[in-house]
Amino acid sequence: MALPIRRGGSVLESTRLDPFREMSRLSNQFGRLLDEWSPFDGFGSLTGDGFTPLADVEETDDAFVIEAELPGLSREDINVDLTGRRLTISGERKERERTGVLRTQTRVSGHFRYEVTLPSDVAADGIEASLDSGVLSVRVPKSPGQQPRHIEVK
Repeated sequence: MALPIRRGGSVLESTRLDPFREMSRLSNQFGRLLDEWSPFDGFGSLTGDGFTPLADVEETDDAFVIEAELPGLSREDINVDLTGRRLTISGERKERERTGVLRTQTRVSGHFRYEVTLPSDVAADGIEASLDSGVLSVRVPKSPGQQPRHIEVK
């Protein structure tokens, strides 16, 4: 049995599936779910608005090193803030102007935010941040009382 299809302004045309938009929507919903449920107190949390850059958090003996992938951004586009033990990397990746017709878009633009709650106290005065080849590196030194110390056994 054949079903009739309306042409021009049909329901089918207005509900066309955009897989990239749907994946972005699902990712945002999943991020909000993890933020609400997270047993790790925001350790590398996702956000519901904009996008979250990919990042690594490494702990050394004397510091935490956070490396976030932010290709195409300059230092002026990035904000790094510390409140207590929570480090926030945020900013905006602006969409560039185009002269032609955009057929496919998979690169993400707009506001971004990455937050991490560091597991121990830090020395806020010694934080250093640098941007090289699209990778932001933030070195957060541990508080002197938090650094491991070797005790000689007598």
